[in-house]
Amino acid sequence: AGGGGGGSSFFLLFSDPRLKVTDPDFRSAVENSLRDLGSDSRVSQLITPYNVPPAAVSTYVGTDGHTALTVVDLKDELTRAQHYYRELRDKVHPTKLQVLATGEVASNYTFNTTLGADLERAEIFSIPLTIIFLLLVFGAVIAAGLPLGIGILSIVGGVGGVFGLAHLTDVSQYAINIVTLIGLGVSIDYSLFIVNRFREELAREGGRGVAISRTMATAGRAITFSGLTVAIGLGGMLFYTGSFLPSMGMAGGIVVALAVFYSLTLLPAILVLMGPGVNKWSLPFGVGKGEGRFWHGLAMAVMRRPLLVLLPTVALLLAAGIPFAHIRLANGDVEQLPAQAEVRRGAELLRSAFPAHAETTITVVVSFPGSPLTPDRVGATYDLSRHLATLPDVTRVDSIFNLDPGLSKADYQRQYSAPPPTLPAPVRQSVGPHIVTLSVVTTQPPESDAARAIVRTIRADRSVGDGRLSVTGQTAFDLDIVDYIIGRTPVAVAFIVLVTCVVLFLLLGSVLLPIKAVVMNFLSLSASFGALVFIFQDGHLGNLLNFTPTSIDPSVPVILFCIVFGLSMDYEVLLMSRMKEEFDRNGDNRLAVAAGLERSGRLVTGAAAIMVVVFLGFGLADVLLIKAIGLGMAIAVAIDATLVRALVVPAAMRLLGNANWWAPGPLRRVYNKLGFSETATVKVRV
Repeated sequence: AGGGGGGSSFFLLFSDPRLKVTDPDFRSAVENSLRDLGSDSRVSQLITPYNVPPAAVSTYVGTDGHTALTVVDLKDELTRAQHYYRELRDKVHPTKLQVLATGEVASNYTFNTTLGADLERAEIFSIPLTIIFLLLVFGAVIAAGLPLGIGILSIVGGVGGVFGLAHLTDVSQYAINIVTLIGLGVSIDYSLFIVNRFREELAREGGRGVAISRTMATAGRAITFSGLTVAIGLGGMLFYTGSFLPSMGMAGGIVVALAVFYSLTLLPAILVLMGPGVNKWSLPFGVGKGEGRFWHGLAMAVMRRPLLVLLPTVALLLAAGIPFAHIRLANGDVEQLPAQAEVRRGAELLRSAFPAHAETTITVVVSFPGSPLTPDRVGATYDLSRHLATLPDVTRVDSIFNLDPGLSKADYQRQYSAPPPTLPAPVRQSVGPHIVTLSVVTTQPPESDAARAIVRTIRADRSVGDGRLSVTGQTAFDLDIVDYIIGRTPVAVAFIVLVTCVVLFLLLGSVLLPIKAVVMNFLSLSASFGALVFIFQDGHLGNLLNFTPTSIDPSVPVILFCIVFGLSMDYEVLLMSRMKEEFDRNGDNRLAVAAGLERSGRLVTGAAAIMVVVFLGFGLADVLLIKAIGLGMAIAVAIDATLVRALVVPAAMRLLGNANWWAPGPLRRVYNKLGFSETATVKVRV
């Protein structure tokens, strides 16, 4: 069922289990309900079972006889129509019939409004808990408020950047959610480390000038490199040109850049002005005044038996990643919305009551160097149509060769080789100057393996006489997107890994530590990807989290990898830079690891807890893609900040010993010449 025009449309489904569509009361209810909608100037036409020719009535009446389909054709294109869809939907008067709206305009509007509601819900959930965690980390109201303020500033700037970006390129409707997701977590992390180091330096001898100088030479340097690693991770999305992923990467890059900028400029200025006032309004009971003895003791305990800790922990992380081996990728549709959403219920009713909408159409396009209606080309296309009809799971093939079952191949060759004016209208719709289209119909869902197998089988033979064969439609698009993302991923991963290793070498002056960091990241990513499949594809926790198990959208693993890889490096940089600072001071690997974890373990854990809270807020989303990203990131960060940073990292560094800090002579000279050594910058005085 469809309307006309070059605008857009949506569907209205009227149903009643007692009344039939042909009953006068049913018709009266439908027409009264549509009265105001039909007179709206933005509506080009309404198509109902009651205003179409008798031969077409069955198209608009459900197989159960109790459901009527109305097509609402609009004059405007989708991007404009979705903005006033709600006004049109409200013009459908309540009736004793059940009314459900679905279709492209309704779906787009619902996705946009649901994403906005998801964002509000995430903020309501995460901001109060973030404040509590900041108070627990700092133990002072002023110190806790500064990171939150920087986070809000970064998000506001990031949202503005996204709107500016939208004037230059298409931006995903998920971009605002991703900006908030990344911006709040990263900016709070960075400002948290700056504020904490400033308080630490302020407690030593010297004034606020010396304190801010040391802070920026150490923590400031670390978050600069951390911001670079996060930006590199996000930059991996730029390799997926033609999809919405580059806009997500650019949006995330904008907010990360702002987080680093504010943390290196505005925040230090505020700290210098406040000086000791940053510690005002301290909380009672010694909150926020932990000295890190627990983390020092944990590091020493791990390093006494490194293999005993390392092997079972790594085995656990690898085992958690096993479900990822059977991941199934497919583009999401209205199933991304919760089961109670009107457009999803409408789509389900449409498919059940109108079988034509449950069918999957695979469009085959045969292109020729000249007219497709020569006898030889008509014969070759005829043979193709008959061959396609024999494929497994194919219900029928709609083409120019099934208009009259009594005609043979030779009959079609004679008829279609005649001048174009003699061709019937259905034929003219399927034939162009150089092409012929055939519609392969199957009852298999468009994202199913069976439908994909049909596409692959058709594509296996690209030649039809002297013509070429192409396949399009929802299944082909879904398959092409999955194949495209899989094909681009090795390049994106190689870029992220190689550039990250270079940046970490410039920070640490070590060859092994960047490699170790990459391996650690893959461990936490493996576990989080396994959890993603276990939960969202296999359906565990589906009732608790209010979603229907389905295949994983191909963009989700990409987004998770690019963001989580950068965020994991965020903690790696902050932890390793502190360990390097201690190693440069005492030259003892064991003491450096223990002291580094002692001084930064509480902060890394606190920062991770804040990020987990922020990400869990998005895990409460109604849109499945955002829910999966939020929950996946929360799991990854939790694993990274606990099992990986607290256990695997100190154990691995103990086994590597002083080799952690080794670099070949030529690389060491490059590192020293570039002047990235912290021992040089930390001597700055004000």
